[in-house]
Amino acid sequence: MAKIFIEAYGCSASFADSEMISGLILNGGHTLTDDSSKSDLNIVVTCSVKDSTANKMIHRIKSLRSRPLIVAGCLPKAERDTVEKFSKDASMLGPNSLGKTLQVIDSVLKGGRQVALEDTDLSKVGLPKVRLNPTVGIVEIASGCMSECTFCQTKLSKGELSSYRLGDIVRQVKSEVKEGCKEIWLTSTDNGCYGFDIGSNLPCLVNAVTEIPGDFMIRVGMMNPMYMPRIKDSLIDSYGNDKVFKFLHIPVQSGSDKVLGDMKRGHTARTFRDTVSKARERFGDFTISTDIIVGFPSETEGEFQKTVSLLDETKPDIVNLSKYSARPGTDAARWEQIDAAEIKRRSKLIFEQISKLSSESNKKWIGWKGRVLFDERADKGIRGRNFAYKAIYVKDKVDIGQYHTVEITDVIGKRLIGKIAS
Repeated sequence: MAKIFIEAYGCSASFADSEMISGLILNGGHTLTDDSSKSDLNIVVTCSVKDSTANKMIHRIKSLRSRPLIVAGCLPKAERDTVEKFSKDASMLGPNSLGKTLQVIDSVLKGGRQVALEDTDLSKVGLPKVRLNPTVGIVEIASGCMSECTFCQTKLSKGELSSYRLGDIVRQVKSEVKEGCKEIWLTSTDNGCYGFDIGSNLPCLVNAVTEIPGDFMIRVGMMNPMYMPRIKDSLIDSYGNDKVFKFLHIPVQSGSDKVLGDMKRGHTARTFRDTVSKARERFGDFTISTDIIVGFPSETEGEFQKTVSLLDETKPDIVNLSKYSARPGTDAARWEQIDAAEIKRRSKLIFEQISKLSSESNKKWIGWKGRVLFDERADKGIRGRNFAYKAIYVKDKVDIGQYHTVEITDVIGKRLIGKIAS
């Protein structure tokens, strides 16, 4: 029996993988420790989506390699050479190789090294897990995607779309709810194409999950806009159920159709506009989250201004901003790159714009009163989510997993501040 330390970075699917790896560790007779300096083995579940993230992963690999180390997740699958450069003795576990988790662990504990990057036939639905947050059940609904984006390493790491069966997902959600989860995250590489390979789709899944008995909320994770024309109307209908957070994460990446074409995103700026308009017309208060990349190799000043205009027009509540970085193995990495100083300038302009949009969006919520589910402890208080998945912070004494009526009283920075009203 060994003491094993594990940590995860990146998207919710990466954190879900770490929960399942932890569950397999306990089932294998080992124990978990939260101190990497006292462990028999360290595991880091990595992300490689951006240069800045990959650099952070390298730093963690160097910090953890004083003990036997397994590097899991996307980085070893997409950039095996990078892992070996900074830790030549590290074993590796791919994002779709969880079926070999205990085999790799046993090999490392015996003094060996194993590289398990090939996909296994083990479904990620129904595996044992150790939750990072007892209130949140992260349920992976698929692996891989159908996109061919020229800037993204994800396809290199996770491969083609492989959707899990709807019935298996429903059983997993039932188990999460039975074990006390109040918030269910449906997550994958790209939720928008869920089910296309098995004759189903995301709206069917959302409808099936809402029929599960219990007092819980559903957060539907990221979906690329390119699939919206196929599912938009039925998806918006499925959001009509009170169990579904009125929250949509649709990464537009650019307001220029020319740049979107060069990115091979498969959608236009109008696709994004239409989806935002449809959601807000139906529900009014509806949180739109999107992603923007500035400095893509073919982004001229004119194309950049189209992104500025799109943000001003659609006013998303949340914008995840990234400066373009050439990722190894991607098509766009071979193109002529924009000067770093120019990318920084554009990033600063967008940052200032989205800060203003976020402030305007949040101020509209002052005075709102309603039901809030508290799902995470925060600095100097606790955080909850309302029906639109808006994060609301209170200083009152509240337990994780409880619902309370909250009144929003102020905005500090990007934070909505509230108080318990009942």
